Amino acid sequence: MTHWFHRNPLKATAPVTFNFYGVASSPAATKICNDLRSSRVRLLELFTDLSCNPEMMKNATDLYFSLLQGFIVSLDSSSQDCKLRYIQNFKWTDTLQGQVPSAQQDAVFELVSMGFNMALWYTKYASRLAGKEDITEDEAKDVHRSLKIAAGIFKHLKDSHIPKLITPVEKGRDLEARLIDAYIIQCQAEAQEVTIARAIELKHNPGLIAALAYETANFYQKADQMLSSLDPAYTIKWRKYFHLKTCFYMAYSYCYHGQTLLASDKCGEAIRSLQESEKFFGKAEALCKEYGETKGPGTTAKPSGHLFFRKLGSLVKNTLEKCQRENGFIYFQKVPPEAPQLELKANYGLVEPVLFEFPALHAHWTPETLAAFDLTKRPKDDSAKPKPEEEVKPMKEPDIKPQKDSGCQIS
Repeated sequence: MTHWFHRNPLKATAPVTFNFYGVASSPAATKICNDLRSSRVRLLELFTDLSCNPEMMKNATDLYFSLLQGFIVSLDSSSQDCKLRYIQNFKWTDTLQGQVPSAQQDAVFELVSMGFNMALWYTKYASRLAGKEDITEDEAKDVHRSLKIAAGIFKHLKDSHIPKLITPVEKGRDLEARLIDAYIIQCQAEAQEVTIARAIELKHNPGLIAALAYETANFYQKADQMLSSLDPAYTIKWRKYFHLKTCFYMAYSYCYHGQTLLASDKCGEAIRSLQESEKFFGKAEALCKEYGETKGPGTTAKPSGHLFFRKLGSLVKNTLEKCQRENGFIYFQKVPPEAPQLELKANYGLVEPVLFEFPALHAHWTPETLAAFDLTKRPKDDSAKPKPEEEVKPMKEPDIKPQKDSGCQIS
């Protein structure tokens, strides 16, 4: 099934100690602070640990988020903010805008930023699995499931938590609706790539494959539109990926649509469909080169040399030659000047995000524990705020190479 997916870098964050000296006035309150600090450090380590699997990630995120919820939700289930929501400052960078951090003294900002990284981790886990040449059926299902989970997380953040932020989201930042939508649609499109690969492997009806490929191309085109009004300095490489995949799956769609037409004895139309497929494949090939030469956030790769790309090129060439031979021996049909209009709708295999919810409040949070946080004891200089000169170091990712690296690295 070998696939190649573009991946942007993880968000980086400043260390958080949760040291509320004097404020946390009981052993239970102090334990929660210690557990928050240690579980946060552990979770950040797992984001870049290649041995981490979905079960490990779920256990780590459930622990941290269930503890963090005590700073956000009211214990009596009222709509009031928890008194601890604004006690700690959090600093996060952006996936596209490099190491320029944003800071907010708001636990909801931490929730959505860490949640964003969790969704990114699922996409990166899926990408590593999908790049294997000897991928098993179970691993293919893991890829598909992980991408749907990631889409569900992004959607949940956008719908339920980002609107609760007090500070408005900055234009072009990760938490802005256009960027979140681009990530959601990318996850759906890539999950459908897995569906298409499975349908091809099992030799499903060419009409279904053509329709799925057409829907997938439209997904990539829609994702690109989400980024069209943002600064190209940050988005150009990501958009090249969307352009590339749009052309790639249009080539797939016309190729399999041509097979459907040939099976219906419409050989002339089939040839024209395959010629259009060849044209889109040529565009994708040119975009592969442009992608590899474009500087910007994300993976460094040469997709045109990747197996998933080479296989389509051979398929288009061989199918077109077959149609031309059949037409020369049997059909003798004219090849229409215009390519057939693709009005294909897939009835099966379309991907929807998996519903996601953050875990419930940790059992350690009780009315007594919350009462033990005495905000009147906060130091006047508010040491919870990071120092202005505090640097946010980038995450050391094994599958994201610096831009100066000219090697081929698949995320």
